[in-house]
Amino acid sequence: MKRTHRSWLFIVVCFLALQKTAAAQDANSVVAHRDLVYAEVPGEENETRTLQLDLFVPAMSEKPALVVWIHGGGWRNGSRGNPKLMEATENGYALASLSYRFSKEAIFPAQVHDCKAAIRWLRANAKQYGYDADWIAVAGSSAGGHLALLLGTSGDVAELEGEVGGNLEQSSRVQAVIDYFGPSDFVLRGKTQPERAYTDRSGSYALLGGKDGTVPEQMERLASPATYVSTDDPPLLIFHGTADKTVLLDQSERMVELYEALGLEVELIQHEGAGHGGKRFFARDSLQKAIVFLNDHRPD
Repeated sequence: MKRTHRSWLFIVVCFLALQKTAAAQDANSVVAHRDLVYAEVPGEENETRTLQLDLFVPAMSEKPALVVWIHGGGWRNGSRGNPKLMEATENGYALASLSYRFSKEAIFPAQVHDCKAAIRWLRANAKQYGYDADWIAVAGSSAGGHLALLLGTSGDVAELEGEVGGNLEQSSRVQAVIDYFGPSDFVLRGKTQPERAYTDRSGSYALLGGKDGTVPEQMERLASPATYVSTDDPPLLIFHGTADKTVLLDQSERMVELYEALGLEVELIQHEGAGHGGKRFFARDSLQKAIVFLNDHRPD
C-alpha cells in the first residue's frame, strides 16, 4: 500500500509541475506575425517592391504598449530578423521589427520616410493585431539608432515625413527613444571623423549622396537628428561605448548637450572600453535599464 501511495503521490506532483510549467509558457507565449507589408515602393525596372515588418504580440497581455526596433548595418545591409530587444515581449510589450530601403536603392531621406510609414501603419492596424499604439517607443542600433533618433526629433517635419505607405491621417510621432551608438550630427562627424564621413568606410557617405570625397552640407544637416531637437521631443536613453571608433562617443554627447540645453530628459550610459556594438549592450544590466526606461515612460 505504501508503494502504491508513493506512486500516486509522485504522479500528482509531476502533474502539478507540468501544469505550472504550461501556465508559465502560456504567460510568456508570443504571437508572431511575420512579413507584414507596411508599404510598397518603386523597385527595379519600374516594378514595385514591398517593405515589411515582423510583429510580436504577447498572448497574455491585454493591448500591450508597442516598441519598434530598427536594425543597423550602415544603411546598406542588415536584417530585421532577431531584433535585439525581443526581451521586451517578456515584459508586457509588443515588438515590431522593420525593414527599410538601403542606400543602394535610394539615398536619404528614403530611409526615414520608410520608418515613418511603418509607424503610421502600426497605428492604423493596432486594433487588428491587439496592441496599443497611442504610445510608441522606438529603438535602434548604429544606423538604426540614427533612424530612431530622427523619429524622435523630427515630428511634423514635412520634408522628412514623406507619403510612403499612405495612412497619412495617422501620426508618425514616437513617445520614447532608445539609441544604441547611432550617429546624430553628420556636420560634427565631418569635423571629428572625416576619414569615415567622406569615404566609403562609412555607409553615411553613400546615404547622403557623397561624391569625390565630399558630402553636401545641406544633406548632412537634413539627415542629422541634432538639427531638429526641440522642446516637444520625447525622453531619450542612449548607450555608447567609450572605445567606439566607428561612431565616436561625441555623437551621443552632442544629443545630451542639445537635450539638456532645452531641459529635456536624456541619459547617456557609457560602456567603458566597449567598441561599436556587442552583446554587452543587450545583456543583463543594460537590458534591465532599457526595460526600466520603457516602464517609467509608458502610460499607466
